[in-house]
Amino acid sequence: MFKNHLLLGTGALALALWSAPALAQDSEKSEPWTLQEALGDPEELEISGSVRVRREALANQLRPGLDENDDLISIQTRISAEYDTGPIRIGAELSDSRAYDSDAGSSVGTGEVNAFEFIQAYIGADLGDTLGQGTNSTLDLGRFTINLGSHRLVGRNNFRNTTNAFTGVKFELRGADKEQLTLFFTMPQQRLPGDRASILDNKIKWDREGDELIFWGGFFSKPSIVGSTNIDLYFFGLDEDDRAVRATHDRHIFTPGVRVYRDPSAGKFDYEFEYAYQFGDISASATAGAASLDVSAQFLHAEIGYLLTASWKPRVAIEYDLATGDDSGGKFGRFDSLFGPRRFDFGPTGIYGPLGRNNISSPGVRLEVKPSKRWDGFLFYRAAWLESATDSFANTGVRDAAGQSGKFGGHQIEARARYWIIPKALRLDAGAAALFHGRFLENALNANGFGNTLYNYIDVTASF
Repeated sequence: MFKNHLLLGTGALALALWSAPALAQDSEKSEPWTLQEALGDPEELEISGSVRVRREALANQLRPGLDENDDLISIQTRISAEYDTGPIRIGAELSDSRAYDSDAGSSVGTGEVNAFEFIQAYIGADLGDTLGQGTNSTLDLGRFTINLGSHRLVGRNNFRNTTNAFTGVKFELRGADKEQLTLFFTMPQQRLPGDRASILDNKIKWDREGDELIFWGGFFSKPSIVGSTNIDLYFFGLDEDDRAVRATHDRHIFTPGVRVYRDPSAGKFDYEFEYAYQFGDISASATAGAASLDVSAQFLHAEIGYLLTASWKPRVAIEYDLATGDDSGGKFGRFDSLFGPRRFDFGPTGIYGPLGRNNISSPGVRLEVKPSKRWDGFLFYRAAWLESATDSFANTGVRDAAGQSGKFGGHQIEARARYWIIPKALRLDAGAAALFHGRFLENALNANGFGNTLYNYIDVTASF
């Protein structure tokens, strides 16, 4: 199955590239068609949309209890609009995320399916320089998405078929020296439906939010704090409790963190260091009356890169990621990645996605290229160990509670290429990943034993 889909993906890629020159010539004659232009480009209204169709194929499933092979067709359709009257803005974004060709043995869930849902519906006020000369501040109320800093703990998902959204209040202040402060108090969107049968049928059910799940915090960024070094500082809080139809781990965790970085620049070294610590308390299980455990967990990302001056803009980077796992020491040590996307650090998600910011210690090396405004791609290798031998490995669900299977998870190789068939209008994205199993994934008691995990995808996004 995997080989057939790989051939299908390669054929589609070749066909698209073969037809690209003719399409490009047509696109150069005029700007691509957009909803904005179709409506006469009204001054106070901004409207846009996109449709993405993706084919994924997976061989040798890693997650326990699922089918050995899996494939999926996902379609994501979005339309967003904002009406700006000056001081007041009214905005909304409708997202329709569906998945096909899956069954009960697939890993498909609310990360792939969330049919006909408003992920944004807000009213905003532009406060201008009310808080000081040279400043600009805004206040938003309603449902919205949030992108903060590196997006590792709070961000809008791009690769995943669905995205995180929040209902509440958000305040943003931009200073005269480009510093930025964001404060928010929200109820995270809980995607529905949650049962397998409804997900497989792409049933429409409005998402919910409630005071049993609260996410709040503050984020501050300051560019050029020392030379070309930038800094981010943040503090997030998550409060979760049971509700009548849903038992939880009653998470009450706090996450302070810091990030210092220098953006890539031709002929110079760039770097990034991000560290976050978590504390608070969590229930040992979702069972009523379960013991409460103190939380002590941490996460680290370190990276150094160099952008060469060649015309194809190669950048080489060495990276390291650490996120603690849970040990049997009386405290809960598994890092919670909150609402952060992981594709850009750990590879494709979707029906793949074995690696993430929990119980992992992983160095890697990356090569990025951008030969032209249309082309970009990368090749990425990383080795992955468990930080704790007794906790489940990253996002795989594979665990050896006795810690007798060692710590080496395996080697992952990932590649991706993207091409604008029609600039600003039609983009092709194709990629593949392979996780070659190490001792832990071969010997853990609940490991599937199917062999090395292989994955590929190809998608086309039309923007209008």
